[in-house]
Amino acid sequence: MSPSTLKVVLSLIIYTFTLVEITRAGDPDILTDFITPLTGPVDANFFTYTGFRVLVGPQSANPPPFKVLKASLVEFPSLNGQSVSYAALQFQPKSINPPHIHPRSAELLFVVQGSLQVGLIDTTNKLFTQNLQIGDMFIFPKGLVHFQHNVDEKVPALAISAFGSANAGTISLPNTLFNTTIDDTVLALAFKTNVSTIQTLKKGFAA
Repeated sequence: MSPSTLKVVLSLIIYTFTLVEITRAGDPDILTDFITPLTGPVDANFFTYTGFRVLVGPQSANPPPFKVLKASLVEFPSLNGQSVSYAALQFQPKSINPPHIHPRSAELLFVVQGSLQVGLIDTTNKLFTQNLQIGDMFIFPKGLVHFQHNVDEKVPALAISAFGSANAGTISLPNTLFNTTIDDTVLALAFKTNVSTIQTLKKGFAA
């Protein structure tokens, strides 16, 4: 095999391994059964999370339009290194989970109560929407903009989302754009509108 041919073959091998690693990218693998806390003993309580008990207990008399309960690395430290987490999404009638992305994981959503209109937008700006009923599941690929909307005027909805990361992250597009210090002129140019419109939008998020 000539040196030039060998170089091409080696380059292809390296390129292939790089692609494989990119496709497998996620939370780093750990070299132990689990990551122990810095303080305190490890017993069954370390592997137990009770934050979702409120979902089956007495409900608030005045719930917010939309509420997220998370079981991620922050709330459940034993998930560290395990590449899994959950979120419970509670929707009052006519409420939404605004367009957002999860930069570190796909989201697998399962409807437990009510119904939801969901949608995602791919990198070609194509919109995929679906009306989900109890028992339905929907996948939101990692990093793509998506939303959920309870269109029902009377019935609340509840969905459980599973993530392939202990810390999937959430970037809410409206909040990120209009509740930060991005210059008003930049936003006005980006949205092809005027500064006063941008300032009006920002006031709504500041409240």
